[in-house]
Amino acid sequence: MPELTEIRNRINRIDQDITRLFLERMEATAQVADYKRATGKPVFDPARERANIAAASKRVPPELASYASTLESVLMAASRDAQYRALGQEGTSGVALSRALLEAPSAFPAAAHVACQGVEGAYQQIATERLFRRPTISYYGSFAQVFEAVEQGDAQFGVLPIENSTAGSVNQVYDLMMSHNFSIVRSCRLKIDHNLLVKPGTSKEDIRTVYSHQQALSQCSAYLATLPNCRPNICENTAIAAQTVAQSDDPTVAALASRACADLYGLVIAEASVQDNQNNYTRFACIARDLTVYPGADRSSLMIVLKHEPGALYNVLSRFYALDINITKLESRPIPGRDFEFMFYFDIECPAVSPEFASLLNSMEIICEDMRYLGSYAEVL
Repeated sequence: MPELTEIRNRINRIDQDITRLFLERMEATAQVADYKRATGKPVFDPARERANIAAASKRVPPELASYASTLESVLMAASRDAQYRALGQEGTSGVALSRALLEAPSAFPAAAHVACQGVEGAYQQIATERLFRRPTISYYGSFAQVFEAVEQGDAQFGVLPIENSTAGSVNQVYDLMMSHNFSIVRSCRLKIDHNLLVKPGTSKEDIRTVYSHQQALSQCSAYLATLPNCRPNICENTAIAAQTVAQSDDPTVAALASRACADLYGLVIAEASVQDNQNNYTRFACIARDLTVYPGADRSSLMIVLKHEPGALYNVLSRFYALDINITKLESRPIPGRDFEFMFYFDIECPAVSPEFASLLNSMEIICEDMRYLGSYAEVL
């Protein structure tokens, strides 16, 4: 039996041969690009790619077929990306990105008209003032109305919560993303500090009902368990909860809301910072109607619908791996009207100006059933 060192040396020689053959293949790809430039033939030839992948799986034993198919698929993707670059061709999203980069403003605006859900004192208002130095804020009754205000041009921007470090994603917002046209232009992370607010003269022992947003109630569930005589009451927004308590004649009601709401609505902080996790943050997305990429954009978001077939998700993830692009969030949501089929939402870290990101957009449009580029942006911490 050969020694392990000898076996490993042989493997290294084989790997070197594979690398040499890969470079030869890419040189041939350049010649293919020249031919397609001269003849006008399209880069993507789905029939040939399917045939090559099927042939690769048949050249190896059955237990290695899936690996051979994957390897051939990656080789074809590399070839396709190189041809697109050589020909200067881009998909729909790539063209949109190039145009947005060419027309990029010099800086993110300091003043703007912004749509938020809720009322004064909401965390969305606090996030808006983190994003803009001089915002004019219009409040709406629902997340859907914020999307509509931006789409219709009633507001330049909208600010929406998308995920919390304790309670997870705001599913209602993700579901609305599928039915609205918008672009994410910036995001921010805001530390969430929930406080138990009551009317003057009300003590903790008097409380029977606690109003707040569903996520805030979830984020304070352990604390609420220490108030056994209380029942939760879900509101559209934490600030609306504080407003409801302030307007109520019932001395047994309380709200979970921001410290700012106490001053705004004449309430008293019965207990401060009652969230279960003190390291509690919410991410907010700032949306606009048109795709705009501001300087410093190093994050991007995509919505992807995959073909309903084995290996579809792996095929997508392999592109991120091959291009060395980090995925910071992967969320799946059911597609309305399509049983057991899902939309995947990706947040990624990659400079919008990088060639790797342009290659990703081109390859995603080809291998996915549907893909929406939601924008590139910087995150405010």
